Amino acid sequence: MNELLQNLIKLQSLEFGEIKEKNAEASMAELRGKIPPQIIAHYDRLVARGKKGVAAVRNQVCTGCHMRVPIGVVTTLMHDTDIQICESCGRYLYLTEETGAKAAEGKPPAGTSKPKPVRKARKPKSSLELVSTPVAAMPLVLGEGAQSKTQPGLRSISG
Repeated sequence: MNELLQNLIKLQSLEFGEIKEKNAEASMAELRGKIPPQIIAHYDRLVARGKKGVAAVRNQVCTGCHMRVPIGVVTTLMHDTDIQICESCGRYLYLTEETGAKAAEGKPPAGTSKPKPVRKARKPKSSLELVSTPVAAMPLVLGEGAQSKTQPGLRSISG
């Protein structure tokens, strides 16, 4: 799949004049021959509307429409198992070289790691929240001077 996306990216850069090359028409015709007709048809529909057909994904955001891309799509792009289309704009998606390299190393892309906020301990709202032991786990108090049969040595508290 990587070769297919590379061909699409090169075709787009030739068509939009981002790469100056001799015999650009011949190169575009050769690249169009390598790409399946369904994919070329979808790409051509986008180009006919004045849009680019392929967009990079940076920090889980499509650079074509600036909308967040689902993590499942990004994961599929990282594993390079299938081509993906942006759910918002319809462009074919690819990961940039820096994103793919950092993902392979196990490091998050630049700018995605944020320090976790420090959580403050909250104050209890009532005296009931101060009791951390459930009522069912508390020893049974039988009466003045009586002892529990389950836990010898406990006495009742009179007060």
